[in-house]
Formats: sequence, C-alpha cells, structure tokens
Amino acid sequence: MRLGIDIGGTFTDFVLIDDASGEVHVEKCLTTPAQPDQAVFSGIDRLAARTPDMMVRMKDVIHATTLVTNVIIERKGSKTGLITTRGFRDILELRREDRYFVFDMFIRFPAPLVPRSLRLGVTERVLADGAVLTPLAVDEVREAAGHFRKQQVGAVAVSFLHSYANPAHEKRVAEILAEEMPGVPVSLSHEVHPEPKEYERTSTTVVDAYVKRTTATYLEELAKGIGARGFKGRPFMMLSNGGTATIEAAKRFPVQILESGPAAGVEAASFFARLMGIHTLLSFDMGGTTAKLCIVEDGRAGRTREFEVDRVHRFRQGSGIPVSIPVYDLLELGAGGGSIARISDLGLLQVGPDSSGANPGPACYAQGGREPTVTDADLVLGYLNPNFFLGGEMPLDETRARRAIATRVAEPAGLEPVQAAAGIHELVNETMAAAARVYIAEKAKASKDLTLVACGGAGPLHAIGLARKLGCPRVIVPPYSGVLSSLGLLAAPIAFERSRAVRRLLRDLDPAALEKIFVELDAEIAQLMPPGRDTQHRRSLQMRYAGQDYALDIDVEGACTEPGAKQSWQKGYAAAYERFYGRVDDNNPVEVAAVRLNVMQAPPAPKLRPPGATADAKPKAQRRAWQPERGDFDIVPVYDRYALRAGQAIDGPAIIEERESTTVLYRGDRLGVHANGCLVIEVAAAKFQDLERDIENAHQG
Repeated sequence: MRLGIDIGGTFTDFVLIDDASGEVHVEKCLTTPAQPDQAVFSGIDRLAARTPDMMVRMKDVIHATTLVTNVIIERKGSKTGLITTRGFRDILELRREDRYFVFDMFIRFPAPLVPRSLRLGVTERVLADGAVLTPLAVDEVREAAGHFRKQQVGAVAVSFLHSYANPAHEKRVAEILAEEMPGVPVSLSHEVHPEPKEYERTSTTVVDAYVKRTTATYLEELAKGIGARGFKGRPFMMLSNGGTATIEAAKRFPVQILESGPAAGVEAASFFARLMGIHTLLSFDMGGTTAKLCIVEDGRAGRTREFEVDRVHRFRQGSGIPVSIPVYDLLELGAGGGSIARISDLGLLQVGPDSSGANPGPACYAQGGREPTVTDADLVLGYLNPNFFLGGEMPLDETRARRAIATRVAEPAGLEPVQAAAGIHELVNETMAAAARVYIAEKAKASKDLTLVACGGAGPLHAIGLARKLGCPRVIVPPYSGVLSSLGLLAAPIAFERSRAVRRLLRDLDPAALEKIFVELDAEIAQLMPPGRDTQHRRSLQMRYAGQDYALDIDVEGACTEPGAKQSWQKGYAAAYERFYGRVDDNNPVEVAAVRLNVMQAPPAPKLRPPGATADAKPKAQRRAWQPERGDFDIVPVYDRYALRAGQAIDGPAIIEERESTTVLYRGDRLGVHANGCLVIEVAAAKFQDLERDIENAHQG
C-alpha cells in the first residue's frame, strides 16, 4: 500500500492505493492552516478506521504541501542573516533594473526576507573563472557570526560572487559558522543554486535558509506522527519539478518543495496521458483557492527554472521574490471554488483573485463566511447537491449562499440572485479562458489540438465551460478527479536534479572533463536518494549562442566521450533553437552554460480497478440546473459516477456526481466511460453565449 497526501489552500486530499489489488481509498477534509499536520493526521486516522491494516501494510507515504510558500507569504520563517561579498549586501533590494509596471510611480516590491542590519559583507573575491583575487577575511566572518548571535539569528545564508566556479570560500564560512553558531542552519549558494546570476542565486539561497528550520520541524513532526500510528516505511516529499525526494533531502534543500502541490496535479495528468496515449493535453486543476493549467506533450510537461513567490501583485511577473529551482511551466490563477465575488468601484462584477480559503470558506459552508464565492454560485445554479458535498459529510446551506450573492452582488448590480450567480460562474470561466489563450499561444499550440484533463474539487464542474470557450474538442475526467493531485504523488518518480556551471564554448570543451562532472553530480545525488532501487539518468546541457543570456536544455545520450558527441549536441541545439525561435545562427559559436543531471527511480504505476458495473446506470435523481445556452433552468438527470459501466454513453445535459467532485455536461455534449474509468466527453461545437445575452434571456424569461 502507498498513501498520497496533498495539502491545498482549502482541502487536504488523501489517496491510498493497494498496488496488489488496485483497490483505492480516498479521503478529503478541510485544511487546518494554523497547524497543517492536524488535517493530515485526521485524514490518516479516518482512512485507517476504514482499512484496519493500513499502517502496517503501507510502504510509502508521499506528501505535498503549501507550507513553504505560506511561511514566506506570512513571514513566519527564521530570523535570517546573509553573508555576502563586501559591497554586495544590498543585492536583495537592488534586484534587476526592470520594473513589472513601468508607469507605476509608486511601484512596490516585497520586503526582503533579510533586513539590511542582518546583511553583512566580508572581504573576499573570486573571479568568474574560479581564480581567487582576494582571500577570505576569516576574522570578519567571525565578527559577523558574533553579530548574528547577539541578534538571535536562527538561520544564515551565504552567497559570494562566482561561488559556483569556486566554492572554497563559502565552504570555509560554513565551517566557521558551525564553530561560532552550532546548531544554526546554514544555506550555501553553491549548493542551493550553483549557477551564475548573482541576484537570483542569492535570493534562492535566502529563501532556502529562511524556511529551513520551520520545514525541518514540520517534517520531523510529520514523520513522528505517522510513525506513532504504526507506519514503518519511508516518507517522501513532492518536489516542485514533479519528482519526489526523501524527507532528509527535503530538509536539506527545503526551497525545492516550494511548488510541490501544483506539480502533483500535473504529474497525475501526465500519468493519464501516457495511459490513454494522448499526445498533447492541457492539464486543468481547479481547487478551492487557485486554478492551474499546464500543457503536457508526449507524457512530459514543460519545465522552467524561473519562479516567483510572495508577489505584491499575485499574477504579475516581476513583482515577487525570484527563486531559481526546476518547476513545471504552468499557469496559476486566483480562480477556485472559494474565489470571492464582488461588485467593483466601477460597478463591474469581479471574481477573485482572493479566496475565502478553508476558514471561513464560502458562505454555504456555514462557518461564518459572508462573502459570495464561486462555490456559492455553483450551488445556487443547481450544479452542486447540497446534501452530497463530500458524500454528504459536509452539507451545504443554499439559503446562506443565495443571501450572500443577493447582498454583495445581485442587489448592487440590480440583478436577481440567479442572474448574479450565472454571472459569477461565467466570469470565472472567462477569466481562466482569457489567461489560458495567452498561455497556449506562448507555447505555440492550438486549443483545437488539446485534450483538456480536469481535476481538483471544482475542475470537472467548470471543465466543459472552459473547453467550449477555448475550443478544446474533448475533456477527460479521470477517476478520483477531486483528489487527483494525491494520486499524482503516487505516480511521480523519486527524482533529484543537480547542476553545475561550465561556461565554455562547445568547441573548446573537453568531453572527458564534462564526463567527470556528470560522475561527480551523480555521486552528490546518490547521497539524497534511497538505496536499493533501479535508477534512470537524464543528462542535459544548457546551451546558448555566445553572448546570449538564456539557454536551452539539450539531452545528452550516452557518454560524453563517445565519438561525434559534440557534433550531435550542436545539431540538437540548432534544431531546438530553430523550433523555439524560427531561425539559427551558424556564424555564432555555441556555448555550454551548465550541465544538469536528473536521477529518477520510477515507482510502481498505479493499477486502478476498471468500473465494475455490468449494466448501464440509470439516473439516481433529477434536479434543476442552469443551462447557459438557454439562460434558464432545465430538469437534468443526475448519475452516480461509481455506478457507470465501461462503455456507457450519456448525452448532455446531465450531472455526474462523485464524493469529491461533480461533472457537468451541457446540451450537445456526449460522455463515454473508458475502460479505465475515465469520463471521456466530446464537447459540443456550440460556444456559450455572451454573459450579457444570458442575463437578458433570463430576465425576459
């Protein structure tokens, strides 16, 4: 048995798989933001009550969490000090010369995680080629340590110029800090991000140090808690790059788990893409707080190494703290079931990006929330069954939902509550579609070629509306879609990536020296991976034309010393460059900026039981549900997803209910049940009408 646990902004999801039988158990409970492990242990206890031998039989626990992100946003990390090359202590505030909004006279950036009084420069200097220009002033390092002790600093980041080329000075500082400040966590830039770009390297190292103690404490308590419940296996953490790592590795480099939750959803979509032979898909994960979209091609999602946390403007690039770690190249929006709706100062309807979260949650949760949300609108429109939310464990209050929409949206806008609810539902779909169109175009894809794979508690409910707006012809709703990120944890490989800067022209590069670097990186990763499992190695070079700043990753097949290897890399780079930019530059030499090694240990693929029904399921009920194309309600059949048989077909309009999510079909859509349990929906060609037209039709009706 293996267990996946994903802590989201609103709910914490659990998937338990018996790899021998394919039996799956799921659980979902409200997140406890103040003490996230409470929700984790509560869910485990509820699963264990239904599966008495679970803790004894469980081999792996894989976990994804928003803890690291929340620690930074809420500024609840350690009091952190920074030691850097003298004259460069203000790099965190100098940032880059660009501005995310050039016309804003009062532009703001997030406050540095380290105040100026705790950013200290020491005498030392290493050149870009690794040569030591100025030796390290050891006495100044000891003075800095003394200052940190007086200020009760709880973590230290060390980032020297060009330490990626020669880390000797940073290593010596770590030795001194261990003597002067025993027990205080230290993050070294040449270990956290051993590549050029001083600002990004320093920022990433500071983030790593800032969250190190808090993350270690949480992970130790997690391991202790599940151990006390009888778990004898090894816990793992989801990394931002779609792999998993041991808790020991996560404690050493906590910055690597910054985006662990979104990565799990993408990994799940990739798993089903491979399972069903889908070439290109758009992963759509809509939960209670955010919606995430990611293009997956040939079973692999694109990755980037540019990410920001704690943005002043949540969805405006350049307004946050940069972190250089491998992450999935996805689009994240403040559009979830808990996204709050309001009438703006201009009299316009606005949905999100702020969310009601788990506490107080939407008005219909009856936990004190008074702001109308997307979930409230979906309930008023008849898409959600108030008596079957979480299988009936969490009844929804439609009266509270209707009152919140009426008070905060309908009355100020001069609308009926149902019209306002339809507007909220339509607007959140349009918000996601507008951002997705740009994202898809930037990736040089066409929506008509993409299959949309929906997951998350709210994903299947909004998937058809989004697909129609984008022009995606097909939607797939996998089994257990409401907790699919937790299933993705169980499909993700154990993986870790390390890199090293090279900065040599390809023609001058010694293949034997390059091979040696890969061997050294392999040895570093081996210390972070569990022993005794089969491994796969993916080697790559970061290549660019000389004089350029951004590079492309080119895979390295075989040993670097093989005949013709350099010519093969040159051709691979030229082909990749032409694919991305539409041209090549044969007159400019190619440079290798860095080498990367990704080591993976593939887990057993989840074996899901196919649907067990042998006859077509009949509707379990009927209810009124809003039909956007008519601008009015229809009586639509409601099906129990678990009762559907493989091969069964259903024409829209219809509602498919399961414990953790609800799938909504409109008129003209056609659903078929795949042999593996996926709902495959052919989307009607007709587009939704404009919002104003919907409201007008409803008003006339």
